[in-house]
Amino acid sequence: MAPKQILSPLPGTFYRKPSPDEPPFKEVGDQVAVGDVVGIVEVMKSFNQVVAEEAGTITAFLAEDEDAVMPGQPLVELGS
Repeated sequence: MAPKQILSPLPGTFYRKPSPDEPPFKEVGDQVAVGDVVGIVEVMKSFNQVVAEEAGTITAFLAEDEDAVMPGQPLVELGS
């Protein structure tokens, strides 16, 4: 079974933290439920939450904090 992925909904800059002084939303090994926020994509000073559409365990982040991302780009890999 192929791993599930959470994709970028927009082009922009991916952030794993809500702000520079706060911890990341999620880490590798964390469980996510449907609707959990795993990051933010910033586009022209508009911050859009990236939410899990499926439940699972985070096995990898496929984009680093502050990476430029494109729509549909895999950001997070989920295992069961």
